[in-house]
Amino acid sequence: MMKQPISFLLGAIASVTLVSTSMAAVNSHEAKLVETSSIAQPVEKIMMNTVASNTKAHSVGYIIAKDTPEGLLLIPHLSGIPTGFHGFHVHTMPSCSDNGHAAGGHLDPQKTNVHLGPYGDGHLGDLPVLYANQEDKITGPVIAPKLTLSQLKGHSLMIHLGGDNYSDKPAKLGGGGTRFACGVVK
Repeated sequence: MMKQPISFLLGAIASVTLVSTSMAAVNSHEAKLVETSSIAQPVEKIMMNTVASNTKAHSVGYIIAKDTPEGLLLIPHLSGIPTGFHGFHVHTMPSCSDNGHAAGGHLDPQKTNVHLGPYGDGHLGDLPVLYANQEDKITGPVIAPKLTLSQLKGHSLMIHLGGDNYSDKPAKLGGGGTRFACGVVK
């Protein structure tokens, strides 16, 4: 796997920030289009709740998911997430019980058994990292290029407390650690 320089990561963050800023206007316009369009594209709203053992369970918001020509678009509307980067994955089981552990592992139908991030040939459920800003909000949209909305159904979305380096080294599964928030996709 080729490692990306930090400037690549910073450029990606800047791009997400710019997209996030412009998405507010787009989202309100999209909502009106979806309401008035008779050929509305399927959209899934996934409610997200905390699951960490040291946190009282409560809602942190929701994530909108819909197909695009570039892959699955995930638009977070989240608050109360600690500032910083967070691992984000599709987990196999449609459950968030047992502090998120009932969700099972990362979705990996090809049985690759490797964590290579959303652009590698590893787990299908590896998603782009999310970034919570200084106000503990995540609103920047991300694209999962290998996924579709139909593949998401019957699984769960998981936000980890720690970041994700898209590798199994030095820590397994990108080092995200504690399962912080979870939502079931019906």
